Amino acid sequence: MSVIYVLLTISLVVAIIFFIAFIISVRHGQYDDSYTPSVRMLFEDELVKPKKSKVKSK
Repeated sequence: MSVIYVLLTISLVVAIIFFIAFIISVRHGQYDDSYTPSVRMLFEDELVKPKKSKVKSK
């Protein structure tokens, strides 16, 4: 029966740690942008063409 109390205590400590980590990540803006990642794959990446440098021939 004492094992149940130990496991219950450990699980509560782990749950509190994860809850604190979640609150910290929300306060630092980890979950602010939820729209862009789902739409990002729908847009094609624009290829940037390298500029041709003019070489003066002698």
